[in-house]
Amino acid sequence: MTAELDCAVVGSGHNALVGAAYLARAGRSVTVFERDTVPGGAVSTVERFPGFRIDRGSSAHLMIRHTGIVDDLELSRYGLTYLDCDPWAFAPPPPGARGVPPILFRVDLDATCESIARACGARDAAAYRRFVGDWLPRARAMMTAFGAPPSPSHLGRAFWPARGRVPNGHSIRANLSRTVVGMSHAFLQSGDSLLDEYFDDERLRAALAWFGSQSGPAMSEPGTAPMVGFAALMHVRPPGRAIGGSGALTAALLTRLAADGAVVRLGTPVTALAPDGAGWLVTTAGGTVRARTVLAGSHILATLDLLAAGGYDATRIAAWRRRIEVGRGVGMVLRLGTDAMPAFPGIAAADQAGLGLLAADRAHLARTRGDMLAGLPPTRPAVLSMAFSTLDPSIAPPGAHNVTLWAQWHPYRLADGSRWPDIAGREADRVLAEADAWAPGLSASVTHRYIQTPDLLESELGLIGGNVMHVEMALHDMLLFRPTPELAAQRVPGAPGLALAGASMHPGGGVNGASGRSAARLLEHDLRRSGRGIARRGARGVFAGAAARLAR
Repeated sequence: MTAELDCAVVGSGHNALVGAAYLARAGRSVTVFERDTVPGGAVSTVERFPGFRIDRGSSAHLMIRHTGIVDDLELSRYGLTYLDCDPWAFAPPPPGARGVPPILFRVDLDATCESIARACGARDAAAYRRFVGDWLPRARAMMTAFGAPPSPSHLGRAFWPARGRVPNGHSIRANLSRTVVGMSHAFLQSGDSLLDEYFDDERLRAALAWFGSQSGPAMSEPGTAPMVGFAALMHVRPPGRAIGGSGALTAALLTRLAADGAVVRLGTPVTALAPDGAGWLVTTAGGTVRARTVLAGSHILATLDLLAAGGYDATRIAAWRRRIEVGRGVGMVLRLGTDAMPAFPGIAAADQAGLGLLAADRAHLARTRGDMLAGLPPTRPAVLSMAFSTLDPSIAPPGAHNVTLWAQWHPYRLADGSRWPDIAGREADRVLAEADAWAPGLSASVTHRYIQTPDLLESELGLIGGNVMHVEMALHDMLLFRPTPELAAQRVPGAPGLALAGASMHPGGGVNGASGRSAARLLEHDLRRSGRGIARRGARGVFAGAAARLAR
């Protein structure tokens, strides 16, 4: 058995690496164990075709630049450079439409409103300005809540702050009462009801609904309004595209870890986690190590399997597994090499740096979602287009382009008994045909393609059930309930010295990093209580920078 570690980290997803980086920076001895030979999980980039750097999972990073983590860990010093996606999204003219202007969602709010006025009319342009004004403070409250553990006190301060006496003379109690009612209604309503409240033009409503739906649920579900409202924050800082691909974030974290003395062991899966006195026995394919603490960044179901293998109460694990809602799947992906950029009418190649929202009405989205709930591949897929090679030419050979088509709401299990490997080509053709209807000629430009079906997302990236969010992002699976109320504090009852991180935990899926930082805080507290004072910086100093930035 090797020498004792301060922390063993299970998995090398970005949340796990963020947590490892905070602990290593504090002077802790840290080793990361990853089953794959490619680090980063869903935040990784590989040369899928000759000369093409293709993302395996995420592509645009919407949230992590709002958390303070990138600055706090000084990742720019370790090779990470983000380019702004501006426009951050665009809605092309619907297939067959003539003389219809596109909608360009630029970082500049005035420019966005001008685009909406041309495409949808002056009233909806004014409504969009009001929407951003109303939802920007709410979106900031969301990010504050996402940056801290999901305790009632943290959530209360984030979403329902009391700010003293108001000008009309109402008491703090009365003001707070109105704030609680108003904010509760705003956050608990459906995305569709929010869109109907503000806008008349269905194409604008569909585009914003499709943006909100990237979290997984349909915008007809309760509590999805914040997923639409998050768009307001894109006018402060848009999605970022890391130069070299999504995996550049992982590469910077690995470089940071190496500089701070941490070790990363690829191709070394953890097979069991067992408590051992004041620490843990971590069994891996390469042997067993002893660690004072464990940061589990793997899927929550995978972590429960590791605990079961180490002797944890099987009855409790079985009960939690039944309550954790993985869902029916989220989508499939086409990774394309092309010899031309998609030709969306009225949209220049340079304006395709953001998310291409290929939905003209919400009925299209509803039908796609309905097919998935019935266990059927969608008859007409709903597609989101991303093409970053004009923004970052390093990801494709000269004269070629790197295009991703994300098609949401494909079921993991097929009701008719079909197998994904048998129908992958057919369903990929449907996705490409849908995108081709919006950007005529796209199909003819394809020189390479790689299909990630829901089952391949599971086997390649460990995304159980093909859900890129790990666990459903529905209202009852968020905040204090993610992934279950008993596990929401990033702890497993009766397992001291273990902290949970990853998309399975609060705040959920997407490139965020917050659960990794929160897990590192918990483990630093455990190590200090056990008398293992940190070697370089005090724990408060290690985490204070990010907290201060988040508060601002």
